[in-house]
Amino acid sequence: MKMRLILLVMLALGVPAVVACSGGAETTAPAAETADPAALEPSIDVATAYSVRDNPAVFMLDVREPDEYAAGHIPGITLIPMGEVAERLSEIPTDKEVIVTCRSGNRSGQIVDFLRSQGFTNVHNMEGGIVAWEEAGYPVEQ
Repeated sequence: MKMRLILLVMLALGVPAVVACSGGAETTAPAAETADPAALEPSIDVATAYSVRDNPAVFMLDVREPDEYAAGHIPGITLIPMGEVAERLSEIPTDKEVIVTCRSGNRSGQIVDFLRSQGFTNVHNMEGGIVAWEEAGYPVEQ
């Protein structure tokens, strides 16, 4: 009788409770599946960017203006305003995957095109920019 009650409680709590007792299976799905930085597409969505943001093989670049950046930005991202990118190319790594973002994805797309014209092959535009990032509920710092 006691075993049936335990089983009924577990069923009421759902399958994850049973799976959690089965020896280490994951009980909750991650917000975004972790992508392989070396296999990123030229344009990526915010879920993909979020999944690789802390990978040491990834460099996150914000090309907005300082006042936009100060209003809210992705934690740990590097700011190089769009108008300064050409003179600060040496600050953008060639040995990492570079994810470029702005407010909505327009300026970052232009910078990705520019960087490719300068020989960069490891650059990716984050579609939707910080607007999409915030809409997805990902962290922003000021």
